[in-house]
Order: sequence, then C-alpha cells, then structure tokens
Amino acid sequence: MKKILLICFLLVSLGSFAQIEKAIPEKPNPPRLVNVFVPGFLTAEQTAALEAKLIAYDDSTSNQIAIVVVDDLKGYSAGDYATALGRKWGVGNKNFDNGVVLLVSTGGGDGNRDAFIAPGYGLEGRITDLLAQSIVDNEMIPDFKAGNYYRGLDQAVDAIIKAAEGRYKAPAGYGSRKGKGVSPLLVIILVIVLVALFSGGGGGGGYMSRRGYRGWTGGWIGGGGGGWSGGGGGGGFGGFGGGGFGGGGAGGKW
Repeated sequence: MKKILLICFLLVSLGSFAQIEKAIPEKPNPPRLVNVFVPGFLTAEQTAALEAKLIAYDDSTSNQIAIVVVDDLKGYSAGDYATALGRKWGVGNKNFDNGVVLLVSTGGGDGNRDAFIAPGYGLEGRITDLLAQSIVDNEMIPDFKAGNYYRGLDQAVDAIIKAAEGRYKAPAGYGSRKGKGVSPLLVIILVIVLVALFSGGGGGGGYMSRRGYRGWTGGWIGGGGGGWSGGGGGGGFGGFGGGGFGGGGAGGKW
C-alpha cells in the first residue's frame, strides 16, 4: 500500500509539474538574472543596474536572485508559478539550493497583480514565509502602487540579501499576520506523502517538511560570515546552477 501511494504521489507531482512547466518561459540565453517580459516595465538603465547588483551578489556569495516579470500567470497561482520557474531554470547552486525567484505579474488589473518571493530549499531557513511576506508588503507593493517599479524591486533585493544574512526583521507585530497563497495542490501532495510515510513499515533516508519530501541532505543557509559588501568585480552572469525549490515563500497583490 505504501509503495502504491508513493507511486501515486510521484505521478501526481510529475504530471502537475509537466503541465505548469509548459507555461514557464524558456531559460534565457544568454543567461540573465533580470528577466522582464513586459515591455516598458523597466528602462534599459534600470534593468542594467539591477543586473549588475545581482551579478555582484552572485559572485560574492553564490546566492542567485532571479527577477522575473511576466504579464500572465497562465491560470496558476503566483507561488506555484514562481516555484516551477525556479525549478525549470535551476536558479541557485545545485549543491546549496540557494536561489531566490522574485516574481512579478502585471496581469489582472489594479489590486489583482501579483508579487511573490520564492526561496530555494537552502535559503528557506533564513528567508521564511513571514519575512518574504513582509518584504513584498512593505518594500515592494507601496512603490508598485505608486508606479515606481524599479525602486520596489531594488528595495526588495536589498531586503532579500539582508534576510539571507539574518539581518532583515519584519516590523513589530507582523508575526501575527498569516501567510498567503498556500497551494491547494501542495496540500493534496502532502496528504498523500504523509499517509504513505506513516502507513506500513519503517525505513529511513528522508523526512517530511511542510513543503514536501526531501532526502537527508539538509540545506545550505546563505549569508554566513561577514555578509555581502555589495562590491563590484567579476564579469557577466555565468548562468544558473541547478538549484532546487520546494514551494516556500509568500506574496501579495498590488
């Protein structure tokens, strides 16, 4: 019974991912960290400034933050879309799973546009759902509503970097707020796996987190040591490294 349930879980997961993967843009070639698929959302100068900042951060820490702006989520939730994009593109290093997808969708009209921050497995311990929600609500959406998209993205990047280093704090009282955008598909998958894991015999080699099943590999928490200085150096972006994502993160509407 346990094996049957695990097979069902794998089939559901693979089928769902295959469907949403079709809605995700292809990985950019040449590779870029700032990917704007909505004309006019940022100027060329603003895009270049963000790209330079993210390349410098990648060079100095190996953490990769990918900014992706689309005009349509193809019917998927922002969380599912951001997670699937992170997996398809392989944002982050495959050994550390230290990528972050900063997703913005301009579709839906006022009050229904999306912003979402999805950290890879290795950064979920630092960029928690609560902090991701705080960054979206306090660093991004106010400027987005005012039409200052560059400022909102730039502030969000700074906050994500601080969070990865353990230096970003949500405003006082923010902990009482609930996260948003829990995926129904994720809940169904978790139920299937929980039943499979706790029915029948033992066996080891893995554990269950609220974001899915993982082997005993652990995750790398970025930002150790002295922190990111923001210094320059290095050339262009060398490409994504195959990082993994488990469905964490949070977002909001604007």
